[in-house]
Amino acid sequence: MSWLDNYVRPRIQQLVRRAPSPQDLWRQCDDCTQMIFHRDLEQAMMVCPNCGHHMRIGAEQRFKLLLDAGSREDLVMPEVALDPLKFRDQKRYTERLKDAHNKNGGGDALKAASGTIEGVPAVVTVLDFSFMGGSMGAAVGAGFLAAVQKAVENKAGFIAVTASGGARMQEGILSLMQMPRTVAALGLLKDAGLPYITVLTDPTTGGVSASFAMLGDVAIAEPLAAIGFAGQRVIKETIGQTLPDGFQRAEYLLDHGMLDIVAPRDELKATVGCVLSLLLERKVEEEPVQDLVFASIPVDVVIDTEEQGEPPPPADTEVTALKEDALVEADFSQVNPEAAKKADEDPR
Repeated sequence: MSWLDNYVRPRIQQLVRRAPSPQDLWRQCDDCTQMIFHRDLEQAMMVCPNCGHHMRIGAEQRFKLLLDAGSREDLVMPEVALDPLKFRDQKRYTERLKDAHNKNGGGDALKAASGTIEGVPAVVTVLDFSFMGGSMGAAVGAGFLAAVQKAVENKAGFIAVTASGGARMQEGILSLMQMPRTVAALGLLKDAGLPYITVLTDPTTGGVSASFAMLGDVAIAEPLAAIGFAGQRVIKETIGQTLPDGFQRAEYLLDHGMLDIVAPRDELKATVGCVLSLLLERKVEEEPVQDLVFASIPVDVVIDTEEQGEPPPPADTEVTALKEDALVEADFSQVNPEAAKKADEDPR
């Protein structure tokens, strides 16, 4: 290495280094076109303060939004074959994966972490739309199964945050096989009696919406999130009809019974935590109940002693303890009719 490489080149790069431009400091809302200062936008959780449009956010921001501070523990995702079909279109599939890894810091579309939400134990999986459109391949299916197994091990609730265009076409039939694979994995949660909550964000479509995304015990969505299987244009051309306003949006699905809650982003953590605490509520151990006893004391005697203010019959009165699951038949022939009538009229 010459002095040109060690000294001159770094100095030149420092001189010509591009300073942050005004475009980097401002972001335009995709809905209302309002320009928003980046710090204001981050403080608002990437929600437009002008129109309330919920912008897409990545997995890291999702974890910070949902999990309690200091409770996060990332899960190691299983390794799978990167390109089993040796797929190639305009680029090799391995090259597309490499570009996505460089853009998103490694891993695949699915990220998972365990922690607590409002103090309630949970395992959270997030589909990152910035990684090849959040598409589902073998790595996503394997990671989803591993996260479910971790939830069962920790006896924690399971949260799936979805943002996906569907199955990953570069893996062909292998990507479609992840649909029944993820559905079968949810059976582990059911057998363990653990809650499964889905948080559907913009967009949730294709094979993801046709599998685990719509199977939650409670389905929550962000406002105006696009949720469906096929796109609106395909549906319109297929049925030859004009689609209703708001079709395939979160509020439309809520009105038609396909969602349980539509929660804005600033209320999402509290909403998920509340639902989790209700579904994971531990049954309080019941106090032992004393055995019922049958005392051979006439009803009229008991009533008379109460009216006269006298103490109850002596403790040495002969009683018979009932056996478990025993059926006792009352002998009403020994009841004084007048005393029974008086007991019925007694407001106590």
